[in-house]
Amino acid sequence: MPAPAIEIDNLVVRFGRFTAVNGLSLNVNEGELFGFLGPNGAGKTTTIRVLIGCQRPTSGSVRVAGFQIPSEFEQAKHQFGYVPDTENHVEEFTGRENLELFARLYSVPLSEVNEALARLELSEAADVVVSSYSKGMRRKLLIAREIMHRPRILYFDEPTANLDAHSTQLVRQLLRELVSDGATVFLTTHNMEEVEQVCDRVAILCRGELVECDTPTNFVTRHALRIVKTQFEQDGLVVRESIDLDLDNQRERLAEIIRNEKCVRVHSQEFDFQDVFLKITGQAYT
Repeated sequence: MPAPAIEIDNLVVRFGRFTAVNGLSLNVNEGELFGFLGPNGAGKTTTIRVLIGCQRPTSGSVRVAGFQIPSEFEQAKHQFGYVPDTENHVEEFTGRENLELFARLYSVPLSEVNEALARLELSEAADVVVSSYSKGMRRKLLIAREIMHRPRILYFDEPTANLDAHSTQLVRQLLRELVSDGATVFLTTHNMEEVEQVCDRVAILCRGELVECDTPTNFVTRHALRIVKTQFEQDGLVVRESIDLDLDNQRERLAEIIRNEKCVRVHSQEFDFQDVFLKITGQAYT
């Protein structure tokens, strides 16, 4: 098994009487693309703030790239990159100047700037001031900035927010490439299609506690409704029935429909990760 890149053991974070994270234990392996999901107020942002050294835990243990957080944060900080859900560019600088500034801060060769711009398809806009960028371009510039120093761990908060369909696919492909190159990606997203497309494993947090952690496929398989929808002709009318395959009498009814009626259509109930999330948390992902 790969070594853990992120180790969270019984993490608790309290703000006065309010408990934002309540006994969270979680390991994320090296080279894994890990989804961290939950409704608003679940504790996702607080957990990430602990991981990046911006929030002290009330209790529990957190290790990032083998370093204890926060006591060994200085050793850990060069091991990760963080793409927040809001941009903080220097508006008067061009895209290239923004990246060159951070390249110097990270002691990264300036050659990495051109490569990062190219990977996010920003080369043509590299010498345009950021104040003229669209929301999608600003988002991609933020991602370009954080991959320049080739960190072992990357935290993404809504990586494809404000992106068009083409740029969304570009970023999703980039995420998989980063993992293929050995990086660990830890992301939050409101896009359930994104979860199913790119994540190796997913943890669902609710009210500060871990509810479940598994692969997207296993989530859907385990929680899928065993419902079959039928459509058949009866006495000159089209009749529709839903059959629950977990009930003996319903299975017998399905056999009867197929045997005796003029069956027009039989298909399984579609069930996706959005349905899983609603079933597990009882809340919409807003």
